[in-house]
Amino acid sequence: HVRLVESGGGTVQTGGSLRLSCVVTETAGNNYCVAWLRQGSGPEREVVASIYNGDGRTAYADSVKGRFTISQDTAKNTIYLQMNSLKPEDTARYYCAVREGRVGLLWDGFLVPEQYGHWAQGTQVTVSS
Repeated sequence: HVRLVESGGGTVQTGGSLRLSCVVTETAGNNYCVAWLRQGSGPEREVVASIYNGDGRTAYADSVKGRFTISQDTAKNTIYLQMNSLKPEDTARYYCAVREGRVGLLWDGFLVPEQYGHWAQGTQVTVSS
């Protein structure tokens, strides 16, 4: 059973930076996609970034392009989300999630929350104005 352990998060002022980490272990196979998702005060969840561990391809939501960077350290089975130029509207609970399996050449980034079957517990990010 997939195990995800998150760390990072906290409170930062507008314009500041934070880095989230997610250690991924016990996947059934060697290939998977990891996403960072967030849920603000409303009910909807948004995939902000995703990465395919097989070749490092990434995808981003328009709301974070140019500010957030998803990356991986394959030796540590860890996925990172570097968040720069944070805004109050980035305030949310952030989750890492995994979708197991390979992806094809036309991978669209899996930017839909329902595409991920394994979720971590979440970590709060608060950006003060």
